[in-house]
Amino acid sequence: LQETMEDIDKNGDGFIDLEEYIGDMYSQDGDADEPEWVKTEREQFVEFRDKNRDGRMDKEETKDWILPSDYDHAEAEARHLVYESDQDKDGKLTREEIVDKSDLFVGSQATDFGEALVRHDE
Repeated sequence: LQETMEDIDKNGDGFIDLEEYIGDMYSQDGDADEPEWVKTEREQFVEFRDKNRDGRMDKEETKDWILPSDYDHAEAEARHLVYESDQDKDGKLTREEIVDKSDLFVGSQATDFGEALVRHDE
């Protein structure tokens, strides 16, 4: 949480305002029109992120954003690995499918950044 706040809070006031929030994901670089997803993120900030409607996210609101209590990170990562690697879409991973996407598995927290792959033979 502290790292996120320090990274995004560019003016150092201890809050993340709308422009800091958007600026973390998108740099306009002279483009006149924002992409649709940026407009959607602006709406997300106003409607859901800034819960007390003061125009900025405090530490609790930021925590709810980056560490939502109803989100299972391990399950989401496991689903992501299977989705990206399961070439025949049978819902199971073969050794070959894992090896073919080894870069994905080595970079994943779900495999302890590849350590789990060397401890198992199945």
